[in-house]
Amino acid sequence: METEKIKELLDKEPEEVIEKMLEDMKKQYGEVPYIADFFKNMPELFISRMIYTNSIMREFTRMDPKTVELISIAVASALKCDHCLKTHIKAAKLLGINKEEIFHTILISSTIANTSILAEGTRAIDSEFASTVEEQDRSCVLCNFNYELPEQR
Repeated sequence: METEKIKELLDKEPEEVIEKMLEDMKKQYGEVPYIADFFKNMPELFISRMIYTNSIMREFTRMDPKTVELISIAVASALKCDHCLKTHIKAAKLLGINKEEIFHTILISSTIANTSILAEGTRAIDSEFASTVEEQDRSCVLCNFNYELPEQR
């Protein structure tokens, strides 16, 4: 969001700013997302969060709105956030993104999520079954705290 727009918003009464932002969200998503509704009675959190979010999601000019929504769908899908996923699918429909494009986005995100699970799992297996302590992955200090115990030295 442009600095001048932010200054304009901050000069207005919080209730007026929140009302306008909620209206804009309803146009964008077809509803007011749960998180926005939850924060609406906390102006200091709501306004700053929405300025930040809009600066990334709506005012970011290097990507078109359809690409931003498809990325949002992919991430919401991979993170298994049902509410975010439904909200961004509605927004995608409003932008004219068809069912097939949305489905392919979810397919891609599920492939990456699956690969991530496999990568973590197979690394853990290799680490546990390594033949020597030196071959084991000690990259996580919290997980590998037991290497410092006297009986393992």
